[in-house]
Amino acid sequence: MTTIYDIEALEEIRSRNAVQPHRMKLFRNALFKSSNDWKDALAVLPEEVRADFDEHITFQCLEMAERHDSEIDQASKLIFKTHDGHLIESVVLRPKSGRISICISSQVGCACYCSFCATGKMGFTRNLTVAEILDQITQANRMLKPEGRSIRNVVFMGMGEPLLNTDFVFQSLEMMMDPKLYDLAASRITVSTVGIPNAMEEFTSTYPDVHLALSLHSAVQEVRQRMMPQARVYPLEQIRETLVAASRHGKVMIEYLMLAGVNDRPEDLQALEEYLQGIPVHINIIPFNEYPGSNLRGTPEAERTQFADHLKASGFNVTLRYSLGSDIAAACGQLVQHKQKESRT
Repeated sequence: MTTIYDIEALEEIRSRNAVQPHRMKLFRNALFKSSNDWKDALAVLPEEVRADFDEHITFQCLEMAERHDSEIDQASKLIFKTHDGHLIESVVLRPKSGRISICISSQVGCACYCSFCATGKMGFTRNLTVAEILDQITQANRMLKPEGRSIRNVVFMGMGEPLLNTDFVFQSLEMMMDPKLYDLAASRITVSTVGIPNAMEEFTSTYPDVHLALSLHSAVQEVRQRMMPQARVYPLEQIRETLVAASRHGKVMIEYLMLAGVNDRPEDLQALEEYLQGIPVHINIIPFNEYPGSNLRGTPEAERTQFADHLKASGFNVTLRYSLGSDIAAACGQLVQHKQKESRT
């Protein structure tokens, strides 16, 4: 069945029903810009064609299985069920700035197996399709509509490694930025990666205005390998060459998750400064969010602040990040399918 994200198939249905292009524009606006429900979206079409659209188009491809709202900071964790019974998670963030963001997933599970990430413990199942990626945004916008809000920023920092699903992620980026659909500015989209050099190069050359975020976490090869097995395949030297090339398109964001006794020592700070010297980057210092089954511990806040201050003194742009949604297991590194078995029963 055709989804609302299959633009070519929608055009075929429009053509066979002789729907005027301006009516189709109103229909798309109702779905993607006004975040209307299906009944209201259909209402903008001529009455005689609504039954055909209703019969052949699927309004949503994900089922909202659960919603959890933080009592601390207004974050919302959304758990969706796919057509084949898998669970994926998205997080809507409502910061004080008012710029609503959504952290979306690109895969069911993840093949990178980072030691600090709960999703990595799941293993990899499959890539999400374009429709499944975009439906996270569409449904979040419908959820936000009664609040008078809408998604302003999209970050690919949920479940999965986006640059191991480039075909579908790139197609979804095109649709997010399409003025006929979501009309999001490239500067309001961020794609995060553990570091896949060839894909990073393709991404930055194809989408120079979309932000790239590298999950670096250590500038010491041996340490990074222990934290992120993918580092054995793509060593820091190779990643740095890609970073230099990527920075020609603009500033790259560096994600640095701080773990007590792992990557927060003086030698780790020195290695990071030397590694990033001369590259225009913005460094985000991130706290570790503990989850059941992990023996890792986060660096205390005072030490994170001191680490960040040293980087600033060395001339780097640095932001000390704070967790949102920690009370609903929606913070960075916590996203994981808790009820996969139940979803299949």
